[in-house]
Amino acid sequence: MQKLQIKKKQYFKRLALFLAILGPGIITGSVDNDAGGITTYSVAGALYGYRMIWTLIPSFIVLMVVQEMNARMGIVTGKGLSDLIRENAGVKITFFVFAGLLVSNIGNTTTEFAGVAGSMEIFGVTKYISVPVVAFLVWVLVVKGTYKIAERIFLIFSATLLTYIVSAIMSKPDWGEIGTAIIRPQVAMNTQSLTMIIALVGTTIAPWMQFYMQATVIEKGLKMKNYNYTIADITVGCVVTVVVAFFIMVACGATLHPNGIIINEAKDAALALEPLAGKLSSHVFAFGLFVASVFSATILPLATAFFICEAFGFESGIDKKWDEAREFYILYTGILIISAIIIMIPNAPLIAISIWTQVLNGFILPVVLISMMLLVNNKKIMGQYVNKPFQNIIGWSAVGILVALSIALLIMPSGGV
Repeated sequence: MQKLQIKKKQYFKRLALFLAILGPGIITGSVDNDAGGITTYSVAGALYGYRMIWTLIPSFIVLMVVQEMNARMGIVTGKGLSDLIRENAGVKITFFVFAGLLVSNIGNTTTEFAGVAGSMEIFGVTKYISVPVVAFLVWVLVVKGTYKIAERIFLIFSATLLTYIVSAIMSKPDWGEIGTAIIRPQVAMNTQSLTMIIALVGTTIAPWMQFYMQATVIEKGLKMKNYNYTIADITVGCVVTVVVAFFIMVACGATLHPNGIIINEAKDAALALEPLAGKLSSHVFAFGLFVASVFSATILPLATAFFICEAFGFESGIDKKWDEAREFYILYTGILIISAIIIMIPNAPLIAISIWTQVLNGFILPVVLISMMLLVNNKKIMGQYVNKPFQNIIGWSAVGILVALSIALLIMPSGGV
């Protein structure tokens, strides 16, 4: 009896420790399912039905590999990826990389506000109300809140993305057909399908994610003794990410694809679901888009402010007051304001912004990933915690595939998917 009580105490102690550490992996993974990600999954489901769901398996592996290395670097060095790149690559390279990241993340944040505007229009709210209100609320959360409060809200946001499961089930999918599509994928290897595969795999990883993951591990003060719990956090985050993506593709594959409905953005998917799966399914889908867009509109500028301030030696952190981290908060505020203003401009070229942002990410991503692999294998930086041989095989393979996909995306002729 006494042994059982001791085991129970140990179990609850471990559970409490895991819940305390929970956050960085789940939040970083969940932001993958932003307005752009939801659009990509929706378009894939509408065009190809269930035939592209298999891409989520390699996407999951890549996400796990990259986030584990980021977390390990943050825990071992106590420094952000920006700091490490500046110290080892020099100020000039750092300046050009982070100038590009700043521009691309303004474009990405603009896309998130487009998701806010589109989803709220389905509920009858104009963008001239929804965008300024959301921008103000996320600003208050970050500038006036603490990291602990913000993280709890972010975790709630992550959980609400599971509403896509409801939307998918209401669409009455053919589970047998889905299983067959995963086990025996059959996709014609042409320019159109390859473009979609690149988009689906590539949407799970973005340059800013690597910096944010490492920054949040440091912000939380995690140590190597917490490593196993951190890996559990990352695993949960990656699973949630892929599960949400899976059900978005299922919802659109079960309803839009059989009816030949073509969409251009996630808002179109929500509107198209109403006559096919009912008003509730449409509204659940739109609500998921709204939550994802608000979530990402908070995290993207925050991540940008984190890594740029780190790169150039400015104080950063949500727990710091405005006077203690003036540059950090000014940068965060500026990105929010610029992105919100762009969305409210009548006939703003949102498609062009999205395309050029993607192209810029394609140039930056290989540089960031190669830098990361070199750093995590540097014994002066990582000591005994450098990659093991099997981690290097997986890591460099993942980097090679992502670099190849980025290059293919940049040189591939534009066209339909």
